[in-house]
Amino acid sequence: MREKEAPEGHVPAGGEGRRTRRHDPRRRERVLDAALDVLVEDGVAGITHRKVAARADVPLGSVTYHFASLTELCARAFARYVEQRSTEYEALFAGVTSREDLVDVLVEQVRGGPSRDRSAVLGFELHLAALRDPALRTLTQEWTRSSRAVLARFTGPETAARLDALLEGMIMHTLLSTEREPREETRAAIVQTLGPATGSGT
Repeated sequence: MREKEAPEGHVPAGGEGRRTRRHDPRRRERVLDAALDVLVEDGVAGITHRKVAARADVPLGSVTYHFASLTELCARAFARYVEQRSTEYEALFAGVTSREDLVDVLVEQVRGGPSRDRSAVLGFELHLAALRDPALRTLTQEWTRSSRAVLARFTGPETAARLDALLEGMIMHTLLSTEREPREETRAAIVQTLGPATGSGT
């Protein structure tokens, strides 16, 4: 049976704890965002209800009230990640009007920065978890379809599939490498995968 949330202002025995918020309509979303933060730092193997509660600044009982098991919490958090990342990914290409624009966006996607690194870590954590939990594979497939659909607007479906695979591999290599690959090499690999230009625009 799930724990009931404590009333506003309740302090656990011993005087320790945080004041809870009686009206907090976004608490569930804040818990999921906190879970994503913990997944970035500690991975699926290291996430706990207690860590998520601390990061979200809510009582432990509030986390278990919304998500009774860690399996459910991780699944819902990963679903939130896929939804958010799909929207962000599409927005990256909003200003692309030429082949050069497309290559520039893809090069930056590989080289990235803190925001890209966080997103990539979550993506790889999801894929790793999906190897052991088939139920999560619907999310990895959803993300693959979404990212390839965006790329296909500029390249066609076959090239988009090859490009998507290349980008995932290059991003993983960038995250794990102790030496940064020269920008020119990253660009050359992307251009080669795109194939020869077939006319004006993309």
